[in-house]
Amino acid sequence: MELHDLTVAQLAAKLRAREVSATEVAQHFLGRIAADKVGNTLGAFLATDSDVTLAQAKAADQRLAAGDAGPLAGVPIAHKDIFVTRDFPSTAGSKMLEGYRSPFDATVVRRLAEAGTVTLGKLNCDEFAMGSSNENSAYGPVKNPWDPGRIPGGSSGGSAVAVAARLAPAATGTDTGGSIRQPASFCGITGIKPTYGRASRYGMIAYASSLDQAGPMARTAEDCALLLSAICGPDPDRDSTSLDVPAEDFTRSLGGSLEGLRIGVPREFFAEGVSADVRAATESALQQYEKLGARRVAISLPRTELAIPVYYIIAPAEASSNLSRFDGVKFGHRAKQYTDLLDMYRKTRAEGFGDEVKARIMIGTYVLSHGYYDAYYLQAQKIRRMIADDFQQAFTQCDVIAGPVAPTVAWHLGEHGGDPVADYLADIFTLPGSLAGLPGMSIPAGFGEGGMPVGLQLLGNYFAEAKLLNVAHRFQQATDFHLRKPGGFQ
Repeated sequence: MELHDLTVAQLAAKLRAREVSATEVAQHFLGRIAADKVGNTLGAFLATDSDVTLAQAKAADQRLAAGDAGPLAGVPIAHKDIFVTRDFPSTAGSKMLEGYRSPFDATVVRRLAEAGTVTLGKLNCDEFAMGSSNENSAYGPVKNPWDPGRIPGGSSGGSAVAVAARLAPAATGTDTGGSIRQPASFCGITGIKPTYGRASRYGMIAYASSLDQAGPMARTAEDCALLLSAICGPDPDRDSTSLDVPAEDFTRSLGGSLEGLRIGVPREFFAEGVSADVRAATESALQQYEKLGARRVAISLPRTELAIPVYYIIAPAEASSNLSRFDGVKFGHRAKQYTDLLDMYRKTRAEGFGDEVKARIMIGTYVLSHGYYDAYYLQAQKIRRMIADDFQQAFTQCDVIAGPVAPTVAWHLGEHGGDPVADYLADIFTLPGSLAGLPGMSIPAGFGEGGMPVGLQLLGNYFAEAKLLNVAHRFQQATDFHLRKPGGFQ
């Protein structure tokens, strides 16, 4: 097998056995990234630096030679450009931060580096993680490797594409309302969002602070388990929302029996609007689980439809607050011509932010304004609590919840250009879990219209990441959807 066809676990094993060096692996992937950039095929990478990457690879080789290396030593990884990094620019896909260099690494980046990973570069994303299609980046759209005329999903579209096209064995992503799970589904890879607070948000450029959560994206559940083990853990000195839950080795639970596992299937996830191809792939995946010993349980999540209006009140409200720091005073873009301080604020933000970001800031400012805070924001928070309660009721009847990630496969670039609400509706099945702070993942489960990938969403109760990863792993042991790759990226 070519190096780029190996999973994270396989690469790590070869590196530990000294069958290949970290430098050779890094050079191989840098070559693939360079070839893609020359052809401007996918638009996944925003920044690379071969000197930095090869220096990290050399250090990993030294650790491996000394026998002082962790399970990820020498494995290349790329980071969503929402994580700040010292050695690469950090833009959040926005002109507002063009060329910005952070003086420190995000905790997720630091922990993966401490585990020995080698950074290949920074990945494109929707501006400030706002979007479901990766068409909102100031640096151009990302294209789906299964069909470059289609979107890859967002906002972690660059991360999903890099993994699917074998430009990187794994990548980091962030999930605010489904931004790991949805692009993983659309690109035919595996991605997991842990319980809110299990991964530190320190150094993640904030969109919606009560929702943002980091997680890994890779080809297999085993790979995600390896990466999540390095990412998770308390960070009380840097992130006040970090939970005091010890890090754990998520690979230890892989391979457990699914006999008697109760899989909850919400009837609301199969209502009108779910395409026939997605419905068929999901049904086939559920039948496979039954063959593995699990059984279905019909459940209800009655407030599923309310997740969209609730999310698009809470998230923009938090965004309007978080993005107020980008005013041209401290860092980032500043307008060149202005008459006074207020004029500088106006021109800087008008020039630096894209249309989607501006729209969400205005929505958020409106719902937080005097006279509307009680009517919108507080009501949304109350319904958010009810959505979380719906899940707790469901988990008295089942162990995990399964259903579609999105109502359709990836749509064509520009297809929703005149209708932003169509993008928002695509998140209907991922938003409830995010609002509740639950762990969730997407695994490849088949193919639909146009030969495009379909993902199966798995949701667990709080701190059930190990269970979810085992459920996903057993499915992948019995199927080969996660092994298939886009035809043009061999």
